[in-house]
Amino acid sequence: MSAPALITIDPRHSAELLRQALERNAVTADIHHGYGLALVSVWVGLVVWCDGQYFWWRTGWNAERRRVIYAWHPAIDPVRAARRISMHYADLRKAHPLSPMISKLVDEAE
Repeated sequence: MSAPALITIDPRHSAELLRQALERNAVTADIHHGYGLALVSVWVGLVVWCDGQYFWWRTGWNAERRRVIYAWHPAIDPVRAARRISMHYADLRKAHPLSPMISKLVDEAE
């Protein structure tokens, strides 16, 4: 018996679909790609990696094991991944708000 075939999408295309889904959730992000991976930069401490099969991002730290904790989601479902990432983004925004100087620049730009 052979293993089931995995559906793989171009990482850059998957990352773009995720970026668009995040945008619909009012989360601005940008994409960087190369060497078979794509990165979606969302916020300080929130970068989403994509290899065409999965999205994964850091969600915390396990002090007992001294290891990073990651969440992952299938790349064929960027809308649900964006929903999960948007919730994590909201938590990070509360923990790491914009500095007063950056807030002023953003307000002036709008």
